[in-house]
Amino acid sequence: MTSTKDELLAMVRRGARNMTLSEKLRLTILLSLPAMVAQLSSVAMQIIDAAMLGHLGTRESAMVGLVSTSIWLFGGLCTAFASGFSVQVAHKVGAEDLAGARHVIRQGIAAGLLFSVTLSAIGVAIAPSLPSWLGASPSIREGAAEYFTIVALALPILLLNVLAAGSMRCSGNVKVPSLLSAMMCLLDIVFNYVFIFALDMGIRGAAYGTFLAYAITMCLMLSYLVGRDRQLRFALDMQPSHLHALRLYRPTRVTLERAIRIASPISLEKGVMCGAQIAITSIIAPLGAVAIAANTFGINIESLCYMPGFGMAEAATTLVGQSHGAKRQDLMRSFAWISVGLGMGILTVMGILMAVFAPEMMGLITTDADVISLGTSILRIEAWAEPLYAASIVAYGVFVGAGKTLVPSLMNLGSIWIIRLSLSILLVPTMGLEGIWLAMCIELCWRGIAFLIRLSRKDWSG
Repeated sequence: MTSTKDELLAMVRRGARNMTLSEKLRLTILLSLPAMVAQLSSVAMQIIDAAMLGHLGTRESAMVGLVSTSIWLFGGLCTAFASGFSVQVAHKVGAEDLAGARHVIRQGIAAGLLFSVTLSAIGVAIAPSLPSWLGASPSIREGAAEYFTIVALALPILLLNVLAAGSMRCSGNVKVPSLLSAMMCLLDIVFNYVFIFALDMGIRGAAYGTFLAYAITMCLMLSYLVGRDRQLRFALDMQPSHLHALRLYRPTRVTLERAIRIASPISLEKGVMCGAQIAITSIIAPLGAVAIAANTFGINIESLCYMPGFGMAEAATTLVGQSHGAKRQDLMRSFAWISVGLGMGILTVMGILMAVFAPEMMGLITTDADVISLGTSILRIEAWAEPLYAASIVAYGVFVGAGKTLVPSLMNLGSIWIIRLSLSILLVPTMGLEGIWLAMCIELCWRGIAFLIRLSRKDWSG
């Protein structure tokens, strides 16, 4: 029986025969497990930063927590832009046009650098005023602004890292990006310890440590992609003259239009969703440092629970994208439901574990009893939403792979702005931070149901 990942992916692209259910399940698991490791490594970095800062004090944690949603906004825009090119790589590989896939990557590098440098400049410019805009107390404004400035300078590194990893995953190479992501987590531990404690740099040390870990990983990720990847290394193309080689990096109209069509709805969604989260942060800020810290730590721990869903979503994007390139609509729909079902099952288990061990998980990050108590309460509220949150995460990855991002992005936007934000405003006066997390739980459950309904329709795979 065909069993290796490459053989199974070849069946997707060439359609020699119909795949059995066991083969589809095996391929989905083979692709998703390394992606889950990579996602968990990313979350581990956030928790490591939070834990190290948490042991410095609640004030330092509040500085990072204040600007965290703004960081997600800028990082999300970079990720969305990179997706516009990596999804095209999946389509090209599915159509067995590997030269075309490499051409897309070259254009993505050039366009991505231009986009991320511009975004970085905007971030640096607004950093001094951002904490004041968010309603922070004067005692944490300076540290929060400094932390955000350093993170903004790292945006080009982030985008190239995401583009290289996404391109390899969409071609079916999930092992290398996952291993390098795990390595990045280890580097983050080492550098954070050196900068935060050995050099006594505090919050700046956390930013510098993460910056350096990302930079080293990006160099290794990009060098492997262009120099060693079996399908995508640039040496597989005929070596052109230096002038012609530079032209290969200039985005063509067709590639750029497709990238914009895929990335624009995602970027709009990331921007507006993070805008809503920033608005919610401004609601939380007046509740005080304990609420800000508990919210930040709660988000970090919850992300440990739901990140396997994003790993499954990456596998779904690859499988649906390559099936789309091979014009296999039957496989697109089959892989979609298999991925969503597995994702919901995994996050159900993770939600139970989070509810049971919430106090212990909060205790790993902070020693503040008030923060631990409040954080435990909000995590146990959120645990109820994890299965349906998984449905929305993985289904969104399915639609990205199909190149149908507009409607799902609008669904996300409407859900968070109309339901979550409205309920947060309604519940916070009487319930405080717990009311905001109850609003999030209700909204995520509704969003998961909406995505399952959308997935049940067949027009997305046309």
